[in-house]
Amino acid sequence: MKFLKIIAWLALVAFIVIQFFPTTLNERDTVPQSDFMVENQVPATIKNRLQVSCYDCHSNNTDYPWYSKIQPSAWYLEDHIQEGKDELNFNEWAEYSDRRKNSKLRSIISQIEEDEMPLDSYTLIHRDAILSDEDKTLIVDFITALKDSLE
Repeated sequence: MKFLKIIAWLALVAFIVIQFFPTTLNERDTVPQSDFMVENQVPATIKNRLQVSCYDCHSNNTDYPWYSKIQPSAWYLEDHIQEGKDELNFNEWAEYSDRRKNSKLRSIISQIEEDEMPLDSYTLIHRDAILSDEDKTLIVDFITALKDSLE
């Protein structure tokens, strides 16, 4: 029993110590001119859905939940957001070549149609990020028209 008590105290101390190792926050006050929404004049309904469902992980401005201040969840979020931005960053859209934009648009269509995005781990907590069938159709139709205009 004494052994379990020592392990519990060590775990508690370790948990407290890791709180002093902060993460780099993904926050910006302004929307750059290179943003997807600015460059493509996205309709308000689609813009809202993309911001709620995609922009936390795929832009330079994340709206952080309360648990992002607690380690190790903050490290997980930081890594997850960086992976999302590496794959697609809506704030840097204008900097992509037409070929890369076309590839990203095809990928967006595919991932929405196959229910791969937004991730289940994200929508589990962010229920408002779940895309309805109507939302999916609106977004896919808009993205398809955008893709066709690039070709």
